[in-house]
Amino acid sequence: MKKLFVSVCAATVLLSCNKSAKTAENTPLDKKFEHYKEGFVTSLWEINPDWASNVGYHKFDNVLVIPDSKEEKKQLDFATAQLDSLKQYTIEELSDKNKTDFYMIKNHLEDIIFSAKELKSGEWNPSEYNVCGSFAEILNGNYDTLEVRLRAFNTKMNGIPAFYEAAKKNIKNPTVEHTQLAIDQNLGGSSVFEGELSEALKKSKLTAEEKKEILEKAKVSVKAIADYADWLKKLPNKTPRSFRLGAELYAKKFNFDIQSGYNVDQIYKIAVDHKKDLHDKMFVIADKLWTKYKGTAPKPTDKLDLIKQVIDKISLQHTTPEKFQSEIEKQIPELTAYVKAKDLLYIDPSKPLVVRKEPAYMAGVAGASISAPGPYDKNANTYYNVGSMSGWTAENAESYLREYNDYILQILNIHEAVPGHYTQLVYSNQSPSIIKSILGNGAMVEGWAVYAEKMMLESGYKNSDEMWLMYYKWNLRATCNTILDISVHTKNMSKEAALDLLIKEAFQQQAEADGKWKRVTLSQVQLCSYFTGYTEIYNLREELKKQQGKDFNLKQFHEKFLSFGSAPVKYIKELMLSKE
Repeated sequence: MKKLFVSVCAATVLLSCNKSAKTAENTPLDKKFEHYKEGFVTSLWEINPDWASNVGYHKFDNVLVIPDSKEEKKQLDFATAQLDSLKQYTIEELSDKNKTDFYMIKNHLEDIIFSAKELKSGEWNPSEYNVCGSFAEILNGNYDTLEVRLRAFNTKMNGIPAFYEAAKKNIKNPTVEHTQLAIDQNLGGSSVFEGELSEALKKSKLTAEEKKEILEKAKVSVKAIADYADWLKKLPNKTPRSFRLGAELYAKKFNFDIQSGYNVDQIYKIAVDHKKDLHDKMFVIADKLWTKYKGTAPKPTDKLDLIKQVIDKISLQHTTPEKFQSEIEKQIPELTAYVKAKDLLYIDPSKPLVVRKEPAYMAGVAGASISAPGPYDKNANTYYNVGSMSGWTAENAESYLREYNDYILQILNIHEAVPGHYTQLVYSNQSPSIIKSILGNGAMVEGWAVYAEKMMLESGYKNSDEMWLMYYKWNLRATCNTILDISVHTKNMSKEAALDLLIKEAFQQQAEADGKWKRVTLSQVQLCSYFTGYTEIYNLREELKKQQGKDFNLKQFHEKFLSFGSAPVKYIKELMLSKE
């Protein structure tokens, strides 16, 4: 998924407010707050031009922010001033929509301060400094003429040398893992300034002088990127910072990023209990399938071993490296047709989804992801980025394909595309509140995609013992993501113990487990978003089913839930329950 800018919310205050909830938005204070939000968003884009471009606001495409001390002060001054402005609003007098927007804005601002003063990732994560992605977005965009975009590209390149010089000054004691990621992604992404740019210039109507100027600047840009990578390679770092965040920082980051009704300890316990429940369900199915896949072979006494042996047999059913992307492309319309036939959710046919090879500047963290257009660019393509197995050994490719076998690949497509991320983010862009789109909550976004997987199987999609067994295996992934992330960053879990969890208890292939270990060393908290969001969404649905009884309608629940944009689930829950 694309990076989401999220922050922590004070749920207890909202809970008390909802006792006297108002849905009207025409009070004097609401009108004043609507005006404030317009100014807030405009100011936000002025100091975050790359973020603005990412959501389709292209006024500042030609601006490259230099990450120096002046910029940090500007961000902190912005956060402090905006927090002061919020004090003039009495929460109890705002509408439901604006209460939620208020807390999302407030917590984003508090997150800015936390990130700058406590987390300080700019000192230890060199991969935060990478211009390639923002330039690629300009080059590949469809929002204006190629010539306009190339001129913005040209002006923006002026700042690249200063950008990387500032990065070098900021970096203090980088982690080994983030240093290598920065080297790989910057060098891989620099192709934007070479072949990709040259091809775009050939198609453009720019003058020969303009093309020459752009190509000369591109050479300077490539050199600046290469110099940064070389600097990182030679950086003397006898005592590198651990990639582990530590319990205190982790708990704070969890609250900002996840914005859940649960804290770290609570969701950890829920995940551990859920893992046991999944193992019990998987054993029943695997035991039933044993003869079909293992014949008369004696059953192992260890339940997990029995499950693994059946899964290993089923996992042999998979596509080839060459057909991996085309198989994904083929399944998207099939999933769309199923959702429509079952009347599970309206899917707008006018919003294009394009399956593409994962761009080089994105490589290294996840094998499949969605890049969605923002609320200002609603009709632009949504991209389903698929990692390539080019250059892999036959052994690694086979391991990967067994993980994404014929059953799991379908669940992956539900998660990433229909009715998962692609579908949810189209709805998010239609939200009447732009705040809920631009400050989208990652746990809601990921939680919806995980919820969609189970919902589709509950509706009868490809109903079979094999599909359910593989679904439970897949759901173990989200569950163990949470256990892994919390254990690694707060409980000092070793790599050996982590791989044991992923391979023996989550039945993952070696390549998948190795990739997840790499991911947990490069990210913090995000891996908790899947299970936490899923748990809250599923529990909300079940609560509403009990309340509404025979009047409960699944499609109405889905469309109502998604209508609130990418707000934290705990807020959507309060708004939906308050209407009952």
